[in-house]
Amino acid sequence: MSAKKQLMPEPAVVQPLAVDMRRLTRVGARPGFLDYLVQLWDFREFIFYDAHARVQSGTRRDRLGSAWLLLNPIFNGLTYFVIFGLLLQTGHGIENYVGYLVIGIFIFQGTSGAITSGARSIHSNKAVVQAFNFPRATLPIGVNIREMMSNVPLILAMLLIITLIPPVEKITWLWFMIIPAVILQAIFNLGVGLILARVISRVHDATHLLPFFMRAWMYGSAIFYSYEKFVTHPDILAIMKLNPLFNVIDIIRNCVLYAQPPTWQSWATLSIWALGALLVGMVFFWQGEESYGRG
Repeated sequence: MSAKKQLMPEPAVVQPLAVDMRRLTRVGARPGFLDYLVQLWDFREFIFYDAHARVQSGTRRDRLGSAWLLLNPIFNGLTYFVIFGLLLQTGHGIENYVGYLVIGIFIFQGTSGAITSGARSIHSNKAVVQAFNFPRATLPIGVNIREMMSNVPLILAMLLIITLIPPVEKITWLWFMIIPAVILQAIFNLGVGLILARVISRVHDATHLLPFFMRAWMYGSAIFYSYEKFVTHPDILAIMKLNPLFNVIDIIRNCVLYAQPPTWQSWATLSIWALGALLVGMVFFWQGEESYGRG
């Protein structure tokens, strides 16, 4: 027994270990806002790859495939032209009403698709949100990038239609101003989509109200009529012209149809709406980061 006792090692002395609890973070905790933006930047390759893949696969089950991206706004335009242009005569006095209507329909289609898809991005991907840890804003951002990619052929087709259907419009250098206008439109769409994505993630009933809101917005954006023809009160007209969707449509109409540089007021209004919506939307969405996927 004495020999065995001599061979047994002495028990190690337990030493206390100091742990700085300030360096520990709770799993799934919301990071600081700047850290959150850095995380989004780190996921940029995934966002672009996912957006590109979804654009290619979005219409594979349809026989006409991606052609429906173009056919949908064309059929909508024909419908509105028959109802509002021929039957109700809302285009009376508008120069090149076909081009006026085409621009309104195509640009609204881009905003409607981006905001609707962005608003539903969290709820539609609830299983992914619950299974993986990643900045949730990648979902609405990816949706908006996908919509931007889908809108490129739409805008090109819109310009082609305007140059082919009489009265034919001449191409000028002002057409290049469509690019910053569409970029500001996309930024605004993203901001609104981020706000609605958080709202719908908590109150799914809001999705039923979204189509009514988009329809009312379309009717209030002078897509198939002119504000000046139906609104005579100057104060009401000024308020209606603050509509961000009207401003992007008006900028493009001036550049493409009338060869007139847009006013600085139109650019200022659209820029304020776009940057303001993005800032408010990003902060509002970030504040709810820990709540997504619950319930």
